[in-house]
Amino acid sequence: MDTSPPEVADVGTLPDEPAGVQRHALPPGLAAALVFLASGAVLVLETASLRLVGPYVGVTLQVTSSVIGVALAAIAYGAWVGGWLADRRDPRPLLAPALVLAGICTALTLPIVRYAGEVLRGDAAVGILLLTAMAIFLPAALLAAVTPLVVKLQLGDLRRTGQVVGRLSSIGTLGAITATLGTGFVLVAAMPSTAIIIGLAVLLGVTGLALGAYLHRQAGSTLPRPSRATAALAVLGLAGASLSAVAPNPCDIETAYHCASVEPDPDNSTGRLLVLNSAWHSYVDLADPTHLEFEYTKWIGAVADVTRPSGEPLAAVHLGGGGFTMPRYLTATRPGTRNEVYEIDGGLVELGQRELDVRPGPELRARVGDARILIGERPDRSADLVVGDAFGHLVVPWHLSTREMAAEVRRVIRPGGMYAQNVIDYPPLRFIRAEVATVAAEFPHVALIAPPSALSGSHGANFVIVASDAALPLEALRQQLVTSAEAPVTLLSGSGLDEFVGDAMVLTDEFAPVDQLLATS
Repeated sequence: MDTSPPEVADVGTLPDEPAGVQRHALPPGLAAALVFLASGAVLVLETASLRLVGPYVGVTLQVTSSVIGVALAAIAYGAWVGGWLADRRDPRPLLAPALVLAGICTALTLPIVRYAGEVLRGDAAVGILLLTAMAIFLPAALLAAVTPLVVKLQLGDLRRTGQVVGRLSSIGTLGAITATLGTGFVLVAAMPSTAIIIGLAVLLGVTGLALGAYLHRQAGSTLPRPSRATAALAVLGLAGASLSAVAPNPCDIETAYHCASVEPDPDNSTGRLLVLNSAWHSYVDLADPTHLEFEYTKWIGAVADVTRPSGEPLAAVHLGGGGFTMPRYLTATRPGTRNEVYEIDGGLVELGQRELDVRPGPELRARVGDARILIGERPDRSADLVVGDAFGHLVVPWHLSTREMAAEVRRVIRPGGMYAQNVIDYPPLRFIRAEVATVAAEFPHVALIAPPSALSGSHGANFVIVASDAALPLEALRQQLVTSAEAPVTLLSGSGLDEFVGDAMVLTDEFAPVDQLLATS
């Protein structure tokens, strides 16, 4: 029996190195910087893409899920392909082209999304997935390939494999965290998404070119020079990226949350329409604050008109500002009314002051912040009227639709005061039924204002829920609706409302599937 010790592979080398490949590790600082940049760039692209696709497909849970899912798929496939190539090729000639191509694809995101978005506009699942894939997949996959290429270069000693892989993985995660926080807290508030995307593309392209020059200088003749085809591809890509300068941009103004535009009314020289993420949001008549154009605003105006005796000033709280239509109406019809508006988007407040005749003062106080947090800071029984008109695209934010939120609203309303909540829903009307059930779980007296055709399930529409801790002035409200509304409208209450709501669920902070309830299928 042979008792000699078995042969042991040299632990200082990697045994499966492809023939003819001679690897040279990058300086540790450079390797860390490349992984940090590539990982962070994916998250910048992911966050900015939500703003790019929002004007065409909305900003809903489905859109957010699509962006995250496509980004994760790109990371998975990019890392897989990058690792596969690293085992078969010298990673050094691949790193710089990967970064340059990622920069080109990032810049091309702008014209691709803006041209394709006009075709894929809507809330169809296929369109959402396709548009988000066009925005994210290729540049994110190229960036995800960078980390395995760098890891392969740094693995010169099997005894330190875990240390090298763990260190670079940690650095990549830190890059992703830094980019997520930096984009969400700083970049989005400081610049439009176009500037973010172009800036990222330039950073990746310049880094790739600089890295290519450095590696060629370090390796000398062992690293091939860039071919003419590579140069031509780069020029072609940059030329294509320049299409972003002429691509249709749906935004006049880009705020931290919305793609906004203010459009004049061709039939009214003083009329202005506020459009947020391609949806009509508010109408303002600069010369006549009592003019309410949209039917749902007339319904809310009718509720306000019967809340207290005519002309008596109110203490009003508005959950969502938009074009500040209702605060202007109350100021004009009830002088001395104190309106407090909770608007999460400070850019909309500034836009209203510039273009929609919003004038802060004793009768109008605009507070920038989340309505759920701000209403929690308001004293008990301090409001006569609360108007809920906050939307993320066409959806009421879920945390403003729950029983706990309704309890906060009831807490701040004075005895006999009213809550008017605007809701948009589509057949089969699952969300509006659930929201009425939710409000009714806190308020003993509830009614619903809606077009009769929408109540029958013929089409989607605005609905206004009216609630109070005291008996509602239904007859006065009905008369006011007849006077102010131009289209047919139904005021549903009592057994008719109970029949409409049926066994609908009550939404809570624990479970409020708003987007799913709004789904039309």
